[in-house]
Amino acid sequence: MSFEELENSFSQLPLGAMERLTAVLSPDEEYAFVQIMFSSSAAVRSDSFGLSRREVMKILKLKQEDEQGLISFLKRVNQAVSRYFRIVYDERRDRVIVLIHVPARQARELLSSESLALLMFIFYHQEVLQNDFTLFAQLLETFGHESLDVRRKILMNLDALMKLGAVVKYENPSNEEAFALTAIGSRLFSNSYLKRFAEFSHSQQLNMEDVLKFFKRYNLEAGADY
Repeated sequence: MSFEELENSFSQLPLGAMERLTAVLSPDEEYAFVQIMFSSSAAVRSDSFGLSRREVMKILKLKQEDEQGLISFLKRVNQAVSRYFRIVYDERRDRVIVLIHVPARQARELLSSESLALLMFIFYHQEVLQNDFTLFAQLLETFGHESLDVRRKILMNLDALMKLGAVVKYENPSNEEAFALTAIGSRLFSNSYLKRFAEFSHSQQLNMEDVLKFFKRYNLEAGADY
């Protein structure tokens, strides 16, 4: 492989996409993106992923009320790296996070159908019904009955979701075992996936706008839908 071929192959990799950032971002914006990406890793943060809006605005040296400045930053980053990454602001949790685009085939290797079902239930329970957390007892009631085998299987799938950074354990006043969706978990389902899911459950075609309203997708958006 020649140097030119090696360079071209690098440009097709996720890290190669980073080279395009220098053309659209200032040094402060590059630093902000790197900090958001670093803090979005499940291996780095065990409870709260990403950075708050206040933290991001501080790094960008923007006034806290400068929403257009934040939108511009998100759009320019996504335009540069949208093939591999997506940066979003989760308003409900006040977190700016970076997501890596994973092809459907690879996604099936990351999450089992059981883990996906658990995540969808938690997603619906918290995003649509607006609950702050989901009790483990509710998951047991929904996906089976109280038995050692069922409990072990649900916990195993919850562990996979926690390692991915999609859910975290939630400390609630009753001290019952509970789990909360993270900003990452709230964005794992693409808009198109939610549309297909809703259409399948309703056995009819639905308008995307109605689907997004149903799933409370009112967050600050930028970039293509995965």
